[in-house]
Amino acid sequence: MATKKTFEENLASVKQYRAQVAARGVKNIINGQRVDGASGKTFTTSSPIDNSIICNVAEGTAADIDLACQAAWDAFPAWAALDGKTRRDILYRYAALIEENAERISLLESLDTGQPIRFMAKAALRGAANFRFFADRAEGAQDGLTLPTNDHLNYTVRTPIGPVGVITPWNTPFMLSTWKIAPALAAGCTVVHKPAELSPVTAQILTELGLEAGLPPGVLNLVNGYGETVGKALTEHEHIKAIAFVGESYTGSLIMQQGAPTLKRVHFELGGKNPVIVFADADLDRALDAAIFMKYSLNGERCTSSSRLLVETSVYEDFTNRLAERVKKIKVGNPLDPATEVGPLIDAGHLSKVQSYVDLAVEEGATKTSGGGMPANCDAGNYINPTFVKDANPSMRIAQEEIFGPYLTAMPFETEAEALEIANGVKYGLTAYIWTKDVTRALNMAHKVEAGMVWVNSQNVRHLPAPFGGVKNSGIGRDGGDYSFDFYMETKNICIAMGEHSISKLGAD
Repeated sequence: MATKKTFEENLASVKQYRAQVAARGVKNIINGQRVDGASGKTFTTSSPIDNSIICNVAEGTAADIDLACQAAWDAFPAWAALDGKTRRDILYRYAALIEENAERISLLESLDTGQPIRFMAKAALRGAANFRFFADRAEGAQDGLTLPTNDHLNYTVRTPIGPVGVITPWNTPFMLSTWKIAPALAAGCTVVHKPAELSPVTAQILTELGLEAGLPPGVLNLVNGYGETVGKALTEHEHIKAIAFVGESYTGSLIMQQGAPTLKRVHFELGGKNPVIVFADADLDRALDAAIFMKYSLNGERCTSSSRLLVETSVYEDFTNRLAERVKKIKVGNPLDPATEVGPLIDAGHLSKVQSYVDLAVEEGATKTSGGGMPANCDAGNYINPTFVKDANPSMRIAQEEIFGPYLTAMPFETEAEALEIANGVKYGLTAYIWTKDVTRALNMAHKVEAGMVWVNSQNVRHLPAPFGGVKNSGIGRDGGDYSFDFYMETKNICIAMGEHSISKLGAD
C-alpha cells in the first residue's frame, strides 16, 4: 500500500499515474461509453500541492445529463429485476477491483484533493468495504415485514425507487461516492453521478471499475461539470426519482427547491459545527488525542470534524495549553509524504476563506495561539498553518460558522447545562463528542445534545450498519445499513383476507 512506501516512491508512482490521467483526460461515462461533453468544452482540474494542472475534464451540460438520465431510465427495469444474488456477485467483484487499484486511487486522490496519503489509502479501502457491506445485503434488500391481524395478513416488500442522482463533494470524494452509490446499486437503482468539479479524477476510475466488474451499460453513469448547470439539470430531471447529496447546507436548500416540482426524495449530508465537550473527570489524555485528530485529520475538511472545543473551566487552561503545543507540532507538507499530517486545502479560494477566519478571530477578541499564513517549508500550493483559537464566546462568528479547515475554536463552560446550551446554540446538528467518566452525565448529555450522531469517550468510529446523518441544518435522512435502503427503496404493503370477514353492505335490501 502507498502508506508503506517512502515519499520518493510515492512521488515516482504518482508521476506515472498522473501521466496516464493527463493523456486520457477525464470524460463523461454515459451508457457504458467514455464520451466528451455534448458542447465539446472542457475545464481543468489542478493539484492543490502546487496548483499545477492535472488534466482536462469534460464539461457536461443539461444535454449530457439528459442522455445520462435516459440511459439510467432505460437500464433500470432490467437491473431492478435482476436477482439479488447476481447483483451481490457484481458488487463483490467491484469491491475486489477497488482493492486491487487502491494504491492508484489513493495517490491520485491525494494529488487531486491535497488530502494526506496516510488517510487516503484507508479511504480507498473503506470504499471497497462499503461495496462489500452492501453486496452482502443485496439479496435481502426487498425483504419486508409480516404484520398479521385476526382477519388479514399484511406483509411488506421493498422495491427500488428508480434512477437516482448522486452528487458528491471534493473533500474525500472516492469514499463518499461509494457510500452513496453502493447501497443504490444493491437496492436495484440505477445511478447518475455528478462529482465535485474540484476533484473529479477518481470518480472516473470508480465508474470504469464498475463497468469492469460487470455493471450493465446505463446502470452507473458519470457526468462532470458545475453545480449551477449539470447539478441543477440533474436535480430537475423527471427521470430521477431521488437525489443523494453531500455538501454545503445552502446548496442542499437549492437542491430541495429544484427537485420540488418533480417531488424528488432527497437525502442530504450537509455542514456541521460539531462540539467536543470535555468534562474535568474525563481521561484528559485520550480526550486531547481525539480532539486533535477529529479536527486536524483530513485537513479539517470533513463534515464530522470537532470544530468547537468546550472544556470545563477547572481544566480549561491546562487542557488548551497542552493542545496548543500539540497543534504547533503538527507536520504540514506534501500530502504524498507518509509523514505529513496536514496537506494543502482544496483550492486558493478555500484557502482564502479559512485565512479570513484566522483574521476574524483577532478582530472578534479571541486568543489565537497558532495558525494562519503559509508554513515555512511550503513555498507553493494552498497550505495554511493549523490554527487553534481559544477564549471565544458562543456568539462569535468563529464559533457559529462552518470554517471547514484545520481550525479549532475553544470555549470554557462551568456547568453541564451551560455546556449543553453552547453545544446546541448553532444552526447545525451533525455530530457531538462527549468526554466524561460519569455514566449518568454521559447519557444525559447524549440524549439532550442536538445531533444526529453522538460519540462518548471516542472519536468518530464508524459502524457500517449504524445510522449516519444529522439534524437541523446538517441534513435530512440517514445512511448506513438498512437505513440506506429506506431511502433508495419504496415500501409496499400487501393485505390478504384470511377468511370471510365482515363487509358493510350499502344499498342492499
